[in-house]
Amino acid sequence: MVLEKYKQKRNFSSTPEPSGDLKVAAERAKKAKPDRLFFCVQKHLASHLHYDFRLEWKGVLLSWAVPKGPSLDPKTKRLAMHVEDHPIEYGTFEGVIPEGYGAGIVMLWDQGTWTPESEDVDTALKKGDLKFTLDGYKLKGSWVLVRTGGRWGSSSGGGDGRSWLLIKHRDDWAGEIDITEFAPKSVKSEGNFEDILAAENPDVWQSNRPAKGGDAGAMLATIIERAVRLKAGSDATPSVKGKAPAARASGRRVAPRSGARERDASGSGAPRAVREANKKPLTRTKARTRKP
Repeated sequence: MVLEKYKQKRNFSSTPEPSGDLKVAAERAKKAKPDRLFFCVQKHLASHLHYDFRLEWKGVLLSWAVPKGPSLDPKTKRLAMHVEDHPIEYGTFEGVIPEGYGAGIVMLWDQGTWTPESEDVDTALKKGDLKFTLDGYKLKGSWVLVRTGGRWGSSSGGGDGRSWLLIKHRDDWAGEIDITEFAPKSVKSEGNFEDILAAENPDVWQSNRPAKGGDAGAMLATIIERAVRLKAGSDATPSVKGKAPAARASGRRVAPRSGARERDASGSGAPRAVREANKKPLTRTKARTRKP
């Protein structure tokens, strides 16, 4: 059944995540244009920090968890673990999951459209070699997902087909710059994790924190401390307020301009297209977060 695994793992009385409407999925599958399919990447701080890479296909979001996030460097192959399909409504989700499966903070880190480079997507998925082009705020150009073993659709045992590699192809959008460091903020709210948490309830994890030790635990502790200060008004005003403001796109730039680190992309490690865009005067155009 469509979205069966997704629904089995969640208690929708305690999570703000969308439950997934099967009618919406069916209608979406009928109406989707093969040359302008939706994609998104959600930065998720749960027991560990990872990036959820999602591609629309047949009315749902095919999903892979990428522990280190996407890389623009073609020499870098990023592990991508195939997980359960998500509902198309998940494509704009950003917020706090207080408990249960995936408890933590979810940021809408990137979104846009994708176009298959493979003639037959289903065959490419079964083969384990899906080539595609992305057109997002941060991720652009040609990419490939390569399965490292097993079969598409299998879900148990060793070599079960869950392990893939996400690789950037060489083009004008490739470069050595670390895109996760260069553009760390949300394309929906332009905020960080602490902004998202402060907009809701910084005290949500008084006792049972989703990340308790290691780097993720230390990161979450710092985020909670900052969120408490933001909520109390002793720090800068959170950029997440009720309705999310429009995300900004800056011409051909790879990401919204929301900080010095994200502005400075003129070095040799930056993608060629970004270096060229940075030579020209900035013209800002407002672009609201795209609904799937």
